[in-house]
Amino acid sequence: MITQPLLSRRRFGASLAGAATLAGLARPVMAQRKYRLRYGTAFPADHPGVTRIQEAAQTIGTETSGQVDLQVFPNSQLGSEPDMFSQVRSGALDFMSTSGVNQTIVPVGGINAVAFAFPDYAHVWAAMDGDLGAYVRAQFDKAGLHVFEKPLDNGYRNITSGARQINRPDDLKGFKIRVPGNQLWVTMFKALGAAPAPIQFGELYASLQTHVVDGQENPLALIYSAKLYEVQKYTAVTEHIWDGHYIFANGKKWAAMPGDVRTSITKNLNAAAEKERADVLKMNDELVSTMTKAGVVFNKPDKQPFRDTLKTAGFYTEWKDRFGAEPWSILEKYSGPL
Repeated sequence: MITQPLLSRRRFGASLAGAATLAGLARPVMAQRKYRLRYGTAFPADHPGVTRIQEAAQTIGTETSGQVDLQVFPNSQLGSEPDMFSQVRSGALDFMSTSGVNQTIVPVGGINAVAFAFPDYAHVWAAMDGDLGAYVRAQFDKAGLHVFEKPLDNGYRNITSGARQINRPDDLKGFKIRVPGNQLWVTMFKALGAAPAPIQFGELYASLQTHVVDGQENPLALIYSAKLYEVQKYTAVTEHIWDGHYIFANGKKWAAMPGDVRTSITKNLNAAAEKERADVLKMNDELVSTMTKAGVVFNKPDKQPFRDTLKTAGFYTEWKDRFGAEPWSILEKYSGPL
């Protein structure tokens, strides 16, 4: 039998040392954790609120050398907005975007939706990227939720009608209008003399078609994508509420991620939100043209009479009491006295 010569003790020790060195070099690579993260949203797949996040996910994957795999699920694939919000709170879902449902946990999360508070986008972004947004994010942080600095734009909400134009507050007297099941919306339209009716969005088209309600209010993108313009001849560009989507993460899970991972995700999600805002602005202009060609009649009412009516009805006083004096004073820093 042929045998290999034995290694000397010196050579054997050197070999062990070399192997240990190689193992030490390899260990960090082998131990590097892969983060497979999920992001849920109700936005349709072709909405900028999805496409820009998908672009960000690709950049994050590249920047982290594949360490982070962020998968985006549009069109409520992971459940309704309330369902996804609950999943983020429990830690079952990593990220999601929403607006109204978060107010059940942090009521001041809806302060951006105070009617006729922001006359234009310049005031919106000054507030939401400034002190008002910072105040709201701090309240969510106390509730165990991390909120990214830049909210997405869901657009200004506008009123549609099947029978007549809405030009002034008197045109809303007795007007049956579908609203989300949110007290801020309900009290606003009651103060304007309308008859608000909370109806599930999935039932809205049929409700308009069968005249269960006279009209509804939504951002232009949703009016178009849900084909509501097919059963609503008139659109009043009232811009009565600005609607945005905060991007949420579970606070504990977020804090447990390495700093470089959090830095990459934060940078790219914030950049995606700013790009999405520009997309929505451009899209709104295009949608007005598209729906006009389809027979929709647009008008742009003067906002001041609506604001005056709400003030006289005590709407702003009521919601100042509900939200609290501190956040209300921050809101008025951008909106002016309400």
